[in-house]
Amino acid sequence: MYDRSADTRATPRFLGMGPDGLLIELASLATVHAAYEELREARLPGVADLVPAATTLLVRAVPGMPLPRARISALLDGLSPAASGPRETTTITITVRYDGPDLPDVAQHTGLDRDEIIAAHTGQPWLVAFGGFAPGFAYLTHEDNTLTVPRRASPRTRVPAGSVGLAGQFSGIYPRSSPGGWHLIGTTDAVLWDADRDPPALLRPGMRVRFEEAAP
Repeated sequence: MYDRSADTRATPRFLGMGPDGLLIELASLATVHAAYEELREARLPGVADLVPAATTLLVRAVPGMPLPRARISALLDGLSPAASGPRETTTITITVRYDGPDLPDVAQHTGLDRDEIIAAHTGQPWLVAFGGFAPGFAYLTHEDNTLTVPRRASPRTRVPAGSVGLAGQFSGIYPRSSPGGWHLIGTTDAVLWDADRDPPALLRPGMRVRFEEAAP
């Protein structure tokens, strides 16, 4: 059970973000998800978009309309993530070739061999926690901390698009070529961002991702 008394930030903190935004600081990633789901389902007038992060939730207003701050505050008062799990039911399966150059490093950090790393990565769905540094990049969380590894000591100047990586408690897929410091364990052909698709992002907060190993 989530103990609000043990967290000094259990009460949400509301910060203005320009004329059309409200940044809500929350206790944890689990609380962010609970708040995101609560406000997403409420469909409050004047709210254009919700952008979750690790410990914050950005609420963006419809241009020219005031945010219903009193109603937002009331909805989040006493919010408990223990009683409010993700309500999005969509699960996407992504096929991965586990051919990443950092599999030996991940094995060293976790004590797992290659087959055990693959089994841990594919064994249960990952939750899309929030979007990241590039359009289409999603931070995925897992209930099992077996694959928790630090970021690489030396980031790469170029990580190929489609690379599947691990960093901290997260897994993620690079939607395009970019610098990066995650441990790379595989590659996928999944298209993470397509401007002509509606919505453009394949992975959105609250969704679940099940990885499967590509056939030899």
